[in-house]
Amino acid sequence: MITVTVPLPNPYTAEIERGLVGRVGEVLRRAPAHGGRVVVVTTGVVRKLWGAALEQSLAAEAHPTQVLEMPDGEEHKNLAVLAQLAEAMVGGGADRESLVVALGGGVVGDVTGMLASIYMRGVDLVQVPTTLVAMIDSALGGKTGVNLEAGKNLVGTFYHPRRILVDPAVLATLPEREYRSGMAEAVKYGIIGDAELFAFMEREAEALGRREAGPLEHLIAACLRQKAAVVAADEREGGLREVLNFGHTLGHALESATAYRVYRHGEAVAWGMMAAIGIALRLERVDRDAAERMNVAIRRLCGPLPAIAVPAEVVLRHAASDKKARGGVLRFVLPTRIGQVEVVAGVPRAVVLEALVETAATASAPSPG
Repeated sequence: MITVTVPLPNPYTAEIERGLVGRVGEVLRRAPAHGGRVVVVTTGVVRKLWGAALEQSLAAEAHPTQVLEMPDGEEHKNLAVLAQLAEAMVGGGADRESLVVALGGGVVGDVTGMLASIYMRGVDLVQVPTTLVAMIDSALGGKTGVNLEAGKNLVGTFYHPRRILVDPAVLATLPEREYRSGMAEAVKYGIIGDAELFAFMEREAEALGRREAGPLEHLIAACLRQKAAVVAADEREGGLREVLNFGHTLGHALESATAYRVYRHGEAVAWGMMAAIGIALRLERVDRDAAERMNVAIRRLCGPLPAIAVPAEVVLRHAASDKKARGGVLRFVLPTRIGQVEVVAGVPRAVVLEALVETAATASAPSPG
């Protein structure tokens, strides 16, 4: 087992081991000890694949269990679904001693995290991520949230899980598109702060594409260690943690502009990263060779990507509603070299539009490799 500690005042761990989904009940019975009701929140698709293993493990340890299914998809990450889940918890007898388990991808993790943070003013939470993006990024860090029509994650809380249980074996059933979407967040970690990780991904691109166990577990652990360090240094996104938004300013805008129905999250982030690289080039913040390496890695590991069919002006308008805008001014995380980024405010509108237009034009080009 690989263990990554998140060194906050109330520390918690992410544990990485194949077969862990089938041992959740045992883990909960050990430390931290828990004997109350367990409420599992998942989707119908995930439950069919992995619900039985988890539910049997809970039953084997005599955990009283309630399973709640929420609709699949980003468009269901909203206040209405959150309220429905809370009502179902009340109906099932969940109290302040209950523990909530998020079994699913980033949407399930975000909604369930927020549910745990506000149900009876807070109950314990365990994240059991089943997608690559959730394993390496969204399950760790305590950011929860739901979307409004105006934009993504505009309502949310900071609420950390008691622990994260990562079972890489579940990725065997993840659709190829979802898997490649998750790779966008992994590439992000290499670009923003780990040149060695970036080089590893370039070198092991084919093995990662085949989901080979060794390289994949190394990747998951490296991403989690980096995020744990960033979160520990800046828990509430007051400064350093903002670098984790690389590619997300325009990526979220692209998702919002298409009502969350066209792009997987990682696909939108991949386009957002390439647009940010284009902005950095125009502002002469990064050299062309480094920019080319980044773009090639993104397209090789994350592609093929759906085309950008949204006008640049529309994307920029949606970006203005993003929660990362301050005083109406957008802030972009821009690369200066592989392994280093900076936060830049006040990027000229024309530069952003030019970068978006050029990025959209690359959509028809084949992915390298």
